[in-house]
This record gives sequence, structure tokens and C-alpha cells, in this order.
Amino acid sequence: MSYGQGGPQSQWDPWKPQSQQPWSGGSDQTPDWAALAEASETRNKRRRVLFIGGGVVATLAIGTAVAMAVVSANGDNNASGTPSNLPASVSLPSESAATAPSFAPTSAPPPLDPQDFISSAKKDTAPLSAETLFPGTQLTMGETVYKKGATADTKKCATAAKGTLPNVLTKNDCTRLLRVTYFKDGVAVTVGVAVFDTEAQAAKAKSEADKKGFVTALAGSGAKAFCASGVCRTTTNSSGRYAYFTTAGFLDGKDVTTKDTKVFRTGDDLAEFTFRQIRRRGEAQASAAANR
Repeated sequence: MSYGQGGPQSQWDPWKPQSQQPWSGGSDQTPDWAALAEASETRNKRRRVLFIGGGVVATLAIGTAVAMAVVSANGDNNASGTPSNLPASVSLPSESAATAPSFAPTSAPPPLDPQDFISSAKKDTAPLSAETLFPGTQLTMGETVYKKGATADTKKCATAAKGTLPNVLTKNDCTRLLRVTYFKDGVAVTVGVAVFDTEAQAAKAKSEADKKGFVTALAGSGAKAFCASGVCRTTTNSSGRYAYFTTAGFLDGKDVTTKDTKVFRTGDDLAEFTFRQIRRRGEAQASAAANR
């Protein structure tokens, strides 16, 4: 007599936990190892299929995200719509609002003009003598060296001039006449500097002087008498309150002609040097006044 199990035979499904696995064999209920192995292999294959399918889906998802990022990067950067929650704009100060630095107004005094100090006796107060205007024992002009002779200083200007010049000096109130002689190679020149109280007086004396008037040549200290007679070369000029004259000639008394360039050059050198010395006198006084 056999006893069977009642009801329909159950179907085993390895993916359903409630299903029952069929057993074969006798009453000792020995499991069917072959069936179990086959079921396990089937289960592993399904898992691999799921893993592969999931990987494909994940790859596609990543590729889609990259594509979206590329598309987004290739688009414009302008925001669409009305952005919200943006930081408030900062107001920058305008150039007009900035305060420019201010400085206290300053004004440097204008430089003092040396000409002002040699144009009037009121300002021209520095010591004055033949030695201050013509210092040393010789004079170098370029490559030429002149020896210095005698000097003279008188307040009676007319006594140190000849021809028409004494009258010119007196009429324009000359106060002093300084003289100095330089010589070289048989040629000598005497420079006479007439001093007046104003620039206007000196300029007038210069304009009134003519070729018939000249400063008396000064001999001594190595230079014998010259231009006492005969023909000599003379010049007239002025600077500030000073009128200055030159008398140039040969120490042997020979008459000067237009071909005697040595005499002309000597007279011009001494006239130029005298102008520079008068100018330096003004510069020295202007500098001293500025530093007080």
C-alpha cells in the first residue's frame, strides 16, 4: 500500500522563495545534487545578464550626461529669463566724486637780474676799483696772454681823456674814470671805464662820443708811452651805468692802419673782457642779494 501526497504536485522555482524543490529517490529524502547544480548555474547566468544590462544603462546615462554638458558648454552664456537671488550691484565712485588733493599755493620769487645791480648807483654798492675790475698781473683771452701794465683811478674824469671826450664825460656827470693798460708783442691798449650814477647817463655818453675823443693812454709797469701822437685805434661802448673806451696802438709810435689786425684784435679782446667784468659784478651782487 502506497501513500501518496494529496493535492497537485508542487512546481519548484529557484527564484520564488516559497516554492518547494522536488526530491527524488527513496524514503531517505536524498537531495538531487544534479538538479541543484543546474538551478544554481541558471541563477548565475541571469545575474550576469542583469549586471551587463545595468552596465549598458549606466554607460548610456553617463554618455547622455556628457553630451548634455558639451551641448551646454557650446551654447551662449547669457542668462535666460529673469535671474533671481543675484548679489546686489556695487556702486563705484565716479571720477567727479573723488576729491583731488589740494596744495597750498606757493610762489617762488623771480630770479634777480644782474643788470639791475649795475644800472644804478643805489644798487651797485660793491667795492669798486681798477684792481677789482682788472685783477691779477696778466690776462688770457683764448690762446693769447697779455701782460698787465699800470692802473689809475680818478674822480676828475676829464683829466684822463683827450679830444672831445672830456666834455662828454663832464656833461653827463661822470663820477670816476678807471684805467688799465695791457700789452703784448709791441702792441698796447689802455681801457678806460667811466662811472655814472645811472644807466641813462652812461648810454648818453656813449652816443655822444665820437672819433675825435679818446681815453688817454696809460704808460708804466713795462709799457712805455704810446698814442701820444699819431694814429691809434679807439672804441666806445657801455653796459649798465658804465661807459668803457679803448685806445690801442704800437709802443714804438707807428701809426695804426686798417691792415694792422693785431692792434684791432688786442683792442677787441680788452673791450670784451671789460664787458664780462662789468657783467660779473652785477651777477655777484644779484647772487649775494638772493642769499640774504
